[in-house]
Amino acid sequence: MKKLIVSCLAVGALLNINAQNYWKKNAGKTAKVILTSSKTNEKMADKGTVKFEKFGQPKETDACIFVDPDFKYQKLIGIGGAITDASAETFYKMPKNKQKEIMEAYFGKNGLGYTVVRTNMNSCDFSSDSYTYVEDNDTALKTFNIAHDEKYKIPMIKEAQKAIGKDFTFYFSPWSPPAWMKSNKSLYKGGRLENQYYQTWADYYIKFIKEYEKRGINIWGLTVQNEPMATQSWESCIYSAEEEGEFLKNNLGPTLWKNGYKDKKVMIWDHNRDLIYQRATTTLSNPETSKYAHGIGYHWYETWNNKTQLFDNLTETQRAFPDKFLAFTEGCKEQFNMSKIYDVSLGELYGRNMLNDFNKGTALWTDWNVLLDETGGPNHVGNFCFAPIIADTKTGEVHYTYEYYYVGHVSKYIKPNAQRIGSSSNRAALTSTTFMNENGQLVTVIMNDSENDIETNLWIEGMSARLSAPAHSIQTVIL
Repeated sequence: MKKLIVSCLAVGALLNINAQNYWKKNAGKTAKVILTSSKTNEKMADKGTVKFEKFGQPKETDACIFVDPDFKYQKLIGIGGAITDASAETFYKMPKNKQKEIMEAYFGKNGLGYTVVRTNMNSCDFSSDSYTYVEDNDTALKTFNIAHDEKYKIPMIKEAQKAIGKDFTFYFSPWSPPAWMKSNKSLYKGGRLENQYYQTWADYYIKFIKEYEKRGINIWGLTVQNEPMATQSWESCIYSAEEEGEFLKNNLGPTLWKNGYKDKKVMIWDHNRDLIYQRATTTLSNPETSKYAHGIGYHWYETWNNKTQLFDNLTETQRAFPDKFLAFTEGCKEQFNMSKIYDVSLGELYGRNMLNDFNKGTALWTDWNVLLDETGGPNHVGNFCFAPIIADTKTGEVHYTYEYYYVGHVSKYIKPNAQRIGSSSNRAALTSTTFMNENGQLVTVIMNDSENDIETNLWIEGMSARLSAPAHSIQTVIL
């Protein structure tokens, strides 16, 4: 018992020294505040600075965001969005000066700081047509050809790659194998990959990687299957957790490794938070399967069957698999309506998800389409959705939604390899997360999605800065 007490005292002393050292470097310093407020129509506005003052024990009546730099969690891989066929086709319908503006808005030095790009292997719903890269029944894949992607998708991806530079993080997802490989002989409405084509389909991923890398696009990772429990009217394919595990263990994993692609980050699941724990614990229960998986991907569409997002499932999954990273791989606001593109609720949907996802352990966060047109497409099955930037291909106008700005409050200031710091809020209306960049910069993002303005304190180890959090606002505080 005596040894335990001494040990606890030593740890406590160490934490106290760390806290003292932090404020030795930062005491009396001011923090920069960036604000987006629907009330004042300000978008990522520079609101000057706030100063940290001594503040002892807060009362329960003091609204506070508590941050403790001594507690460090996951590192950020990156934040970004998907360049789909729809995004790329819309991009190249815009005037050259608008193309440059959009590219800069996301990937440029003065943009949102996106470093992650996802794309589709074979067609998806956000394609103008359905396609694969081989002719029917070509089991040897001799006809494999990505000419389709060279018209729009690859040129836009390469533009993004050039703008991002060394931090470029690119991964892909399949929506469906070719119809002739599937049980229902269709790209659409689910169906399963036939057992006899497991290896052929694994070889298909290798062909895709090689063709993209021949064109100078380095593949960082891939997901096994987009939404493997969704029978959609568009491209889809069903895998049970066991089937996904068998395919990864016996075919996809070994094939990647044999071809020198052991470093490619494989993510399982790639569907909603509702089943993430069951899928991960089942698929990864076999060590021979688990060794090929680096991450667990998920989407946010579980609200089709729930009133709210199921963030706690992320916590449980991360606890079960601390050696795997959590990756948000897709999310958007569905049922596009051009008259609603300036609603602040669009931004708050993103803010609520991003901040909670990071607080639950997420290391990679990827929006869906980076760009869509004035119809919320193109989309070959009429599944029209919102995107952070809407480009009107008829007028040449570029529209920035609140989605764009709310994502930006995180992605522009929190850099790859930043580490999440312990934090909490004592007000339900205030959602927050904090990261420390590699240069020691502490970045806190605070969202108020209520109808009321809230005066709050950013409290860090006995020091506090007074902040105003207007109703329906988001702000970034940089110390």
